[in-house]
Amino acid sequence: MHAEEKQQLSSLSNREREITMAIIINLDVMMAMRKKGLTELAGEIDITLANLSILKNNKAKAIRLSTLNEICKALNCQPGDLLQYVEDEETSAEEDSSDMKET
Repeated sequence: MHAEEKQQLSSLSNREREITMAIIINLDVMMAMRKKGLTELAGEIDITLANLSILKNNKAKAIRLSTLNEICKALNCQPGDLLQYVEDEETSAEEDSSDMKET
């Protein structure tokens, strides 16, 4: 790594260095469709309100398949109803520029 790159990295805040997740959890949408509140769902699937809130607000970095399974059972839905892949703008821009170079 060059000195210039090191300087740029050190000037970034921790938040800017975080990897942006391209997976969106639409738990809030499905909960609204099923008319279930956070407390009710948390009780049904045996998860803390704090952890369910993290999932609901798209702050989670990971989710156990067993948790996803319980959420799907409680909300009578499929994993695809809850999870959505949204292409990262940076990745999309890089692909677009590489497509231009190839033509």
